[in-house]
Amino acid sequence: MDDLLDLTSRVEATHFWFRGFRRFVGPTIAEIAGGRRDLYLLDCGCGTGHNLATLLRPYGSAFGFDLTPAGLAHARAAGLRLARAEMGAIPFQSGRFDLVTSFDVLQYVRDDAAVMKEIARVIKPGGGLVVTAAALDLLRGGHAGTWPEVRRYTTARMRSIVEGAGLKIRHLTYLFATLFPAMLAVRLAGRAGEAGRASEGDWEMRVPAAPINATLTGLLAVEAALSRRIPMPVGSSVLVVAGKAR
Repeated sequence: MDDLLDLTSRVEATHFWFRGFRRFVGPTIAEIAGGRRDLYLLDCGCGTGHNLATLLRPYGSAFGFDLTPAGLAHARAAGLRLARAEMGAIPFQSGRFDLVTSFDVLQYVRDDAAVMKEIARVIKPGGGLVVTAAALDLLRGGHAGTWPEVRRYTTARMRSIVEGAGLKIRHLTYLFATLFPAMLAVRLAGRAGEAGRASEGDWEMRVPAAPINATLTGLLAVEAALSRRIPMPVGSSVLVVAGKAR
């Protein structure tokens, strides 16, 4: 896990997947912020802290927590406000934050319904939630060999746990529909033999040649614009945007 976090820290500024992710999530966070720069924001399972620094910190006082020492070491090097904690026991008072995020962490927790209720606890009345998680069981593989996934999500399951935590969904869609055919092909090929499975995760984390990286970044930018208006029917991730009643 620590090795993968180190690798992530080296590629997340330039790799097309991470660039695409920020295209999906960044405008949503900006819309929730509504031009304010005095919000209290929390990233649950902040990893290397890159998203905390680039997506949340511009809008106010941003905090994060993670359980992995390697992730926290990277985040602390960026001067971020951090705690070491588990998703099921968030070390902040109830109703503290205007916006709470969690990016690609829920698939690793055992009791996702309980974790979502804990996340909802620290959101202020009138506050917002932005969460992404790995989608669709047929795409299992890749990093799941290093970070064993408990589950992958459908939009229906995500809706169930978010609404079960008392939050109101504003937007729910799959992400990375553009890459879905290629990712499915890679997963199926990886299942054909042990060698394929062993190398698949590292292959996915390599930044491709500049023309390919730029082309895929552009395709994801187009999809990101469309997905804000038209929910995607498939994808490798699920995005949910929700709010807490006043």
